[in-house]
Amino acid sequence: MEKTKLELLIVDDNKTFVDRMIRLLDELDNIGYIDVANSYDDAFWILTNEKPDLVLLDINLKGKSGIDLLGIIKKMEWECKVIMVSNHADEYYRRECKNLGADYFLDKTNDFGLLPGIIISIQQNLTTTK
Repeated sequence: MEKTKLELLIVDDNKTFVDRMIRLLDELDNIGYIDVANSYDDAFWILTNEKPDLVLLDINLKGKSGIDLLGIIKKMEWECKVIMVSNHADEYYRRECKNLGADYFLDKTNDFGLLPGIIISIQQNLTTTK
């Protein structure tokens, strides 16, 4: 069966950013549902039980870091795309996340507008490969 809507998880403890992200994503036709976790532990539970297609992941989280969670996602070979979305957009974090397997790395402030196009591209690629 062809997948037409993405199941998405936002992992971020900044409520203002999460609300802004949800408003932006609600405008896209290809989002099935959006789940939110504000800590490493909540995100881990959702990833284990819900199996989202796409994770928007911040670096700074309650508990462990988003980088730790990215490492677990890739180690467990969960079949989801990961977009790191952080204010820590310097080269060190970009390289670290890329080395761990992040599909994209976006600066929360400067790259926010790129997200809808990236999500549409991911959804199209998932549709053609499933």
